[in-house]
Amino acid sequence: MKLTTAGESHGRALVGIIEGLPSNLAIDTALIDADLALRQSGYGRGGRQKIEKDRIEIISGVRNALTLGSPLAFEIVNADYKNWENCMSAAPCDVSLRTLTKVRPGHADLTGLIKFAQTDARNILERASARETAVRVAAGAIAKQYLAELGIEVGGYVRSVCGVEDTAEHHFEELKTAKSRPLFMLDDKREEEAMRLIDRLKAEGDTAGGVVEIRIHGLKSGFGSCMTYGEKLDSRIAGAFMGVQAIKGVEIGLGFKAAALPGSRVHDEIFKDGEKFVRRTNNAGGIEGGMSNGGDIIVRAAMKPIPTLMKGLNTVDFITGEPCRAAGERSDVAAICACEIILESVAAFVAAQAVSERLGGDNMAQVKERYNRLY
Repeated sequence: MKLTTAGESHGRALVGIIEGLPSNLAIDTALIDADLALRQSGYGRGGRQKIEKDRIEIISGVRNALTLGSPLAFEIVNADYKNWENCMSAAPCDVSLRTLTKVRPGHADLTGLIKFAQTDARNILERASARETAVRVAAGAIAKQYLAELGIEVGGYVRSVCGVEDTAEHHFEELKTAKSRPLFMLDDKREEEAMRLIDRLKAEGDTAGGVVEIRIHGLKSGFGSCMTYGEKLDSRIAGAFMGVQAIKGVEIGLGFKAAALPGSRVHDEIFKDGEKFVRRTNNAGGIEGGMSNGGDIIVRAAMKPIPTLMKGLNTVDFITGEPCRAAGERSDVAAICACEIILESVAAFVAAQAVSERLGGDNMAQVKERYNRLY
């Protein structure tokens, strides 16, 4: 299973193509649109979310709400394109209308200008923008529908915002309530404290990051591999997470805490319960030796504060070399809720890839029959 994405932040549309889906997978576009709406929600979001109302438009690969087994192509139209067509069109246009040369710290602007031999950072930032993640959310929503056919679920919540942390451990069922809350946090007091902090940062022209926890629930053992590094499930999840804009760190299970503990307090002991092997703890986060072990896969990711600040940071003009302040563009104060649904979607797609690679199957009946035979 493979996903290809295309499109610019203020271009005509964002485009995705998924290859490798089996036939006869039921596709509910309402569920996809619901996840796209979640990506635009959350306390601390900015003005762009009031302009775009993302909806998926399936172009090919689905008929009568069932996949055909051919590539599934879709687009998400950028409503704001009408305000940018005069400088973002593929046809000759006046690019000077939106030129950006005051490169922004923390963005791809400067490095991209040099690498791609450009003089206008607009040619870099339009693709580097996290707007691209709308495609990955849509693809992840499709992957969730594939996994749901096998009894596999993916969920998550916001664990911390700019140092305000929920340190409690939550059962998977609790995670299902997170999306109904302003910041996707499960602790009332911590969420209220985080919202007050976001309000203060907004008044100061600053931004906030945070930590998100994602879980894959119900995946049987043996997905991934210990034989080659590229097939390790934890490697693939971590790589996919790091491929999301603003993610600066990933841990699985105990993660970095394991480095401070003796082995006897880290490794999950194994017992026999009838015909089943069981573990009474899940410090490994559901993955051992690069393979799922049947427990919940638990992944946490750190999102840096958004680098577009309304007050601007010190920088230089790429053309003149003169010192200046970075341009303060329309931006979010906190996009941690968007980060949660994006990473949830990315995790779902990686899990679906692992299932597809191991089981194959030309149609969903074959996939389900093969999955049900597994230990």
